[in-house]
Amino acid sequence: MKILLIEDDLKLIKYITKYLTAYDYEVFAIEDFNGILETIDQIEPKLIILDINLPLFDGFYYLKRIRKSHMMPIIILSARSEEAEQIRGMELGADDYVTKPFSVGILLAKINAALRRTMQFSNEHKIEDGKLVLLEDSLKLQYENQTVELSKNEFKIIKLLLQNSGKLVSRDDLFDVLTDYNTFVAENTLNVNMSRIKNKLKELGLEHVITTKRGLGYVLHPTDY
Repeated sequence: MKILLIEDDLKLIKYITKYLTAYDYEVFAIEDFNGILETIDQIEPKLIILDINLPLFDGFYYLKRIRKSHMMPIIILSARSEEAEQIRGMELGADDYVTKPFSVGILLAKINAALRRTMQFSNEHKIEDGKLVLLEDSLKLQYENQTVELSKNEFKIIKLLLQNSGKLVSRDDLFDVLTDYNTFVAENTLNVNMSRIKNKLKELGLEHVITTKRGLGYVLHPTDY
């Protein structure tokens, strides 16, 4: 399994590489800090270990750029131990934060845990429309590095819209998926849930992805941009 190490300390690179290789990981180290994104696309690592104090720009800059297009786990490895720095890293999309000096055994444990979480999501049933992903088992909607939780009714609606991406889905069809033989569904339920869905899509940065066709239904526009 490939791990990309974005670090400029050659001794540390050698130390981490030797240790992780013993546990059957294939470790790559960045050689050109001008071409980090290109290296990620070329290697396609399953996890990234990212230092903060780097040449050219700090690790937070690279973290933001990576998270615009990649979802693999990222573990920050840094001498910056201040709480504010750790919070900043997590808010920018890091999955974990390890402070130097560190135990390489702890780093390995965190790598294994992050990859287990990734495997759980990868084995989950999904419906995808470009970068918008519906995780069916956990009732979550994911876009790039952001995730929101859905109610049961919100899940039913967005699932039907995703299955008909780019097409008009009638109000009657949407109302049907909310109705079962044991539950009474008020007429306004669709409007309320659709409003909540639009707000959650807005949280993901997709404010105008659903178009309302008055009296007819809704269109979910493809998100492959």
